[in-house]
Amino acid sequence: MADTGHRSGVHTSRAYDTGPSAWAVWVLFAGVIMIMVGAFHGISGLVALFQDDYYVVRPNGLVINMDYTAWGWTHLILGLLVVAAGFGAIAGQIWARTVGVILAVLSATANMLFIAAYPVWSILIITLDVIVIYALIVHGRDFSES
Repeated sequence: MADTGHRSGVHTSRAYDTGPSAWAVWVLFAGVIMIMVGAFHGISGLVALFQDDYYVVRPNGLVINMDYTAWGWTHLILGLLVVAAGFGAIAGQIWARTVGVILAVLSATANMLFIAAYPVWSILIITLDVIVIYALIVHGRDFSES
């Protein structure tokens, strides 16, 4: 006998349930990318903390005028939070998807401000952040239903 449920006015049958959507893999991918981006932020933060003269900046400086030690702490803390949200997203936590989107926006913004120091690195991280935002917003529900 098939177990039937009622959700949003639509009757579903569990006997024909094929499991999670194929799109749910996007959220798993986003979680892994978030862990990587968090690690990248952590590395950038540690470099900025321990070697102030490592980053080469044009004469006009960064988009904002900030000490590299403060910038290093910003990257390090943001990186740790992104890694934690990445593990939460992989675990299928709704709060982690929400926090992940917010942190990905902050990560992209932080790298936009850091673009004068290392443009290729910053553009790479911004691109990964956009992919994470897409995966968490568009396909997040598919993963949590699995």
